[in-house]
Amino acid sequence: MGTYKTEREFLQHYNIHDHELPLVSVDVAIFTLLEGRLQVLLVKRGDFPHKGRWSLPGGFVNQQQDQDLSATARRKLLEKTGVDTSHLEQIATVGNHKRDPRGWSVTVLYMALIPYSPAQAIAAPVSDARWWPLEEAAEQRLAFDHNELISMARERLRSKTGYTMLPAYIIDSPFSLTQLQQAFEELLGTEVEKKSFRRRVLAADILEEVGEGLAESGRGRRAALYRPKKGGEQHAFVRVFGGVEEV
Repeated sequence: MGTYKTEREFLQHYNIHDHELPLVSVDVAIFTLLEGRLQVLLVKRGDFPHKGRWSLPGGFVNQQQDQDLSATARRKLLEKTGVDTSHLEQIATVGNHKRDPRGWSVTVLYMALIPYSPAQAIAAPVSDARWWPLEEAAEQRLAFDHNELISMARERLRSKTGYTMLPAYIIDSPFSLTQLQQAFEELLGTEVEKKSFRRRVLAADILEEVGEGLAESGRGRRAALYRPKKGGEQHAFVRVFGGVEEV
């Protein structure tokens, strides 16, 4: 490197390839509820490395096409599975020389939530795409380090469910408070006290009532139906759901 008088001059002569560059990708742990069970979306790899093994949907950053990492995550989801989501958040960054046989690799892990929607394999490198019950996915020998990535995403989902309205974005709107409570319990992995749950959710003023529907049993009084208010995903409860101070 020479001696430059200005930053502009320095940048004109700078070559990014003077340094080793790692592989940079994103992976997305996208969750839904199907028949009351937490599911994760996996794709079957149709190419090497790890051809034929299941993995999280994801792929490499396209510097010309993607404005940022979130754009990469959304693009890869649509390209490989046909799934889109309004809730996408970054969980962690993992990088080392072991996770990818092609070389030193960095991946940025995202978590996404959607109401159930059928998935399909679209892009050529993917031979299949489907929802897996989370326990069954964990038993698979997934590609790369994706077993560990799913565990990280699941723990973040459990943690954030305790004090936010995330479960409202994994079920179809409108929903009853019973349906919302069941989503909370599945994501938390524990029961919550019914009266306390309803009181706290309604007092937070983050749902709007949109009518009535049949009770889940199909009999008895009709249940009020709700949908999240705009900005409700940003609300944080003071006490966690499912904690010792539930009531």
